[in-house]
Amino acid sequence: MKFVKIISLLLALTLCMGIFSACGNKTSYTANNTEFVIGLSGPLTGDAGMYGTAVINSAQMAIDEINAAGGLNGVKFKLVAMDDMNDAAKLPTNYASLYEGGMQVSLGTVTSQPGLEFTNLSAEDNVFFLTPSASNDDVPANTNGYQMCFADGNQGKVAAEFVNENYKGQTIGVFYKSDEAYSDGIYAQFKANLDASITVVETSFTDANATDFSTQIDSLKNCGFIFMPTYYTPASLFMMQGKDIIAPNAIYYGCDGFDGIDNIDGFDISLIPQEVTMLSHFNSKATEGAAKTFIDKYVARFGKETLNQFGASAYDCVYAIYGAMKKAVEGGKEIPVTISASDLCDILKEQFEGGYTYVGGVTGDSISWESNGFVNKGAIKYVIKEAN
Repeated sequence: MKFVKIISLLLALTLCMGIFSACGNKTSYTANNTEFVIGLSGPLTGDAGMYGTAVINSAQMAIDEINAAGGLNGVKFKLVAMDDMNDAAKLPTNYASLYEGGMQVSLGTVTSQPGLEFTNLSAEDNVFFLTPSASNDDVPANTNGYQMCFADGNQGKVAAEFVNENYKGQTIGVFYKSDEAYSDGIYAQFKANLDASITVVETSFTDANATDFSTQIDSLKNCGFIFMPTYYTPASLFMMQGKDIIAPNAIYYGCDGFDGIDNIDGFDISLIPQEVTMLSHFNSKATEGAAKTFIDKYVARFGKETLNQFGASAYDCVYAIYGAMKKAVEGGKEIPVTISASDLCDILKEQFEGGYTYVGGVTGDSISWESNGFVNKGAIKYVIKEAN
């Protein structure tokens, strides 16, 4: 009996050691890192593939520049990106691969639906992320998450302010995707901030009816201003189907989802007689400043087809993270190449919560963040295409 008890005790100890070891692995994935690893999940294929491609290209360009300048105290950075096809169901697998592969800090996701899933998973592991373009208001819901893009609520609010100033007492049209967090989130804030004197002709669509917009076009055909808080694929399809029906002097007004609409394969925006504009934080036709410098470098390396604000924002994300790490080191913090994601997150949160400002960015001269993770920087109205 005594022998059996000893064996049972040894087995129990072995099991406990295995459990502790398994738990310990969660904080030791970075033990073999030789570079600082930045993780990212985004659409490299599918309808939103242009966004993911621009983000990866731009982030890699920033990393290459930082590494060429010596990295952080001689330690270089590495980008590891995975394709989620803008599908939240793919995010858990991508996240696990990134985390177990040594990810220490992240750009989060490119789009909002996977971003909401990333928010929860990264909070559990205390992984810091600064997303370039996942704009849903709840993406930075936890203290480890921040946005370089305007949050949906802010986009809706700013868009409403523009409409209030220019269309008071008039009738406007709205075209949005009701079963999508990005589109529905922006429109909800737009409605909440719209002047009561403005009449809205509201139309919507879902995945089930995203190919034929004849009903929506008929409802909006007499509207002189159409707010379209949706991505470029359905927007371009709407414009083509309605180009001879919608009033030719109408103005299409989108948010960051319009970025890249003038470079879609198979869509010739010059055939659209209406003016196409968007709320933005990046001017892809800039002729001076940091934006111009970025544009020249990007086009020389990758061409102009995927040049958009998602990429510009990702470029700023990498430099903002690097700048915060550098500032922390200069302030006495130690950031070894094998630092755990959680420890680095605590250091970066201290910087961002303490008023860290990124100066000279492509998407803003002076960029800072609110306590809720929302970004503070100036916005511009960008005309993608003038009326014919």
